Amino acid sequence: MITIKPSDKTALIYAGEKISYHQLLHHIDVFSSLLEVSKEDKVAIFSENRPEWIYTFFAVWKKAAVNVPIDFMSNQEELLYILQDCKPKVIFTSKNNKEKVISIKEKLDYDIQVFVFEELDFKSKGESKEVEKDLEDVAVILYTSGTTGNPKGVMLTYKNILSNVRAVEKVGIASEKDSTLALLPFHHSYPLVVSMIIPLNLQATIVFLDKLTPEDILEKLKTYKVSILIAVPRVYSLFHRRIFQEINKSSLTKTVFKVVKTINYQPLSRLIFKKVHQVFGGNIKYFVSGGSKLDLEVAKDLWALGFKVVEGYGLTETSPIVSFNPPDKIKLGSVGKPIEGVEVKILDGEILVKGDNVFKGYYNKPLETQSSFKDGYFMTGDLGYLDDEGYLYITGRKKEIIVLPNGKNINPEEIENHILKMSDIVKEVAVIEKDNSLFAIIYPDFEAVKKKGIVNLEETIKWNVIDKYNLTQPPYKRIGGFKIVNQELPKTRLGKIRRFMLKDFLEKSQEKPRQIKEPDSQVYQILKDYLKSYTNLPVYPDSHIEIDLALDSLGKVELLTFIETTFGVSITEKDLAQNPTVESLYKLIEEIKTKIETQTVNLKEILNQESTAEIKEGFIIYLKPILKTFFKIYNNLQVEGLENIKEKPVIFAPNHQSYLDGFLLIASLPNDILKDTYFLAEETYFNSAFRRFIAKNFNVIPVNINKNLKDSLIKSAAVIKSGKNLVIFPEGARTRDGSLLPFKKGFAILSKELNIPVIPTVISGAFESYPINAKIPKPYPIKVKFLEAVYPDNLSYDEITDLVKNKIQHTINF
Repeated sequence: MITIKPSDKTALIYAGEKISYHQLLHHIDVFSSLLEVSKEDKVAIFSENRPEWIYTFFAVWKKAAVNVPIDFMSNQEELLYILQDCKPKVIFTSKNNKEKVISIKEKLDYDIQVFVFEELDFKSKGESKEVEKDLEDVAVILYTSGTTGNPKGVMLTYKNILSNVRAVEKVGIASEKDSTLALLPFHHSYPLVVSMIIPLNLQATIVFLDKLTPEDILEKLKTYKVSILIAVPRVYSLFHRRIFQEINKSSLTKTVFKVVKTINYQPLSRLIFKKVHQVFGGNIKYFVSGGSKLDLEVAKDLWALGFKVVEGYGLTETSPIVSFNPPDKIKLGSVGKPIEGVEVKILDGEILVKGDNVFKGYYNKPLETQSSFKDGYFMTGDLGYLDDEGYLYITGRKKEIIVLPNGKNINPEEIENHILKMSDIVKEVAVIEKDNSLFAIIYPDFEAVKKKGIVNLEETIKWNVIDKYNLTQPPYKRIGGFKIVNQELPKTRLGKIRRFMLKDFLEKSQEKPRQIKEPDSQVYQILKDYLKSYTNLPVYPDSHIEIDLALDSLGKVELLTFIETTFGVSITEKDLAQNPTVESLYKLIEEIKTKIETQTVNLKEILNQESTAEIKEGFIIYLKPILKTFFKIYNNLQVEGLENIKEKPVIFAPNHQSYLDGFLLIASLPNDILKDTYFLAEETYFNSAFRRFIAKNFNVIPVNINKNLKDSLIKSAAVIKSGKNLVIFPEGARTRDGSLLPFKKGFAILSKELNIPVIPTVISGAFESYPINAKIPKPYPIKVKFLEAVYPDNLSYDEITDLVKNKIQHTINF
């Protein structure tokens, strides 16, 4: 059996207090003396990690009763379900959950004794006799966290747990000299066995956290020289992200890392990246990862920094360990070799397990128990394979695989990991099937968004995350749509996404509980009324201006203008990024307002503001002969509809097919029109001195439509008011597949407010010549066609936008 030996060695460290093994055993005796239970009676533990949790657990074993650990974050419904299912005679809890337990007690159909840790007397002698146990006795019932529905009670015997303990002992990965962190909640099998039972059996030291924050984790690692960190992949991904945010700040450090990664010699890595190791206390022997699949690139990078990464695999039903990497022969990407006494085989891609670690069955569920086995093997539901050396690899979860209508099988976790690595503004992401294609639910890292001053979050994620991902993938793996949410995705306590809840979560994402009490403030009420009128949506103090109220770039420009005219303060788009909720925005206004005078937003007044745009005649017409000759020979360029350009100024609104488009227009327009035609272009392409020179001398007006639409509109208006033509690509980005992207209505605002016509312009063949992933264009026929002008007259912004888009779409289709 598992034994804890008395000694003066430190067993636990909690809130700065060191508890020896002598004291630990004494407290176990005290708790055991409180228990009036018989063998096989059940005792629930409903508390956060703390020493009393451990005292209770081993006290229950001393009585040969059965432990029932319960997630301390369970709601009343979940707690009631578990208590009714297994009917424990006693429940231990902390004051944090006392009220919840008392409330549930009244709803039970039996009586349960309640002990609250903070109300117990630790001074009693507390001697109690050890009750004899059999290896086949049920030691613990662990309720699965429910990634697929209601939790099931997994019955583990002493034999099951001992199989894990002995396997770890034999490998010699840890000893009494080691210390670890109680980072993960003990109610789950992985931390229960690996972070609690095994360390205590080895006479090692367990350090408790004061707060579950990265800062407290690092502080405890340093202070107590923790040697083995036992965590889940989410923790290592967080560490990885923070480390490489620093490394990527220096091109020299990035280069050094790449060289060291290529050399792959850990003693050298530890020497070069000594400062990184010191951040983790300088005493880490192993990063142990389990609970879900660790991203291979994260593992490789941590290894290249000099950390030994030991990944394992298991389930609650396997006590939990099935396999882990032997410390002397680690294969990154694999979950190691099956432990001693465990047999693994692959049947139709599924991992099947047999051995002393396999559970006794699901409590009160004989049919589900029976259906979980095949020919004596437990069917894990995980997909994987064994290599020639017997190392196990996990490739997915059978029930989580998405089968698209085209028959393609998609592992959502693989796509999610890819997206998470791409951007530090995505905190969580889940991929589901929606409308016969892949759909991403994204929970942003709002702190990172604030630090970066991102104003248009949806645009940023669309182009810098989803689009970048899609460009690297085959069509069947591309994301067809996405939704940004402002609350965490439904997950288990170890961070696994509860996929069966995602579709319901998505539907209810706009219906989350709101603050009921609203601020008693005139500023708040005026702001709320404006937003409610503008969006036709309910407005609450915690409404996110972009996510909940769907304000796009133009909507934000109008909001900022409304704030300026009504409250007499000029708030920037950066201020808006720092104060993204109605409540935080109203508080900012309240602090700096100079008046309260409600006025209507007038976009024409915005367009009449002074502009910084430098409008001068450039050398653009000298490019035309070169470009026209090239496109005529290489792409057989055909130009039609020049007769439709009858006046000046006009707005040219072309569809955007490729990087060639601007050059095609230069080659197509007559000289007298071209010399007075200016092109709006994304300013990020003109951030070097040479490119700024090009912009200044070749009729390019750099703007940032995504971050500062107001300034872009003012610059555009200045060009038009000076009598010049303007080329605006309404899509704002190149087509990804040849079809039109949504049209933004900035050009329509200019047309309407300045009363000038729009020339819809159709470019065809440029996408086929130079698609988005191509390195060089190929000789494919291209046509540029200028359509009849659209006059603003009595049309609205939306009507102008739709009319121009429809004319272009009709011409392309025709």
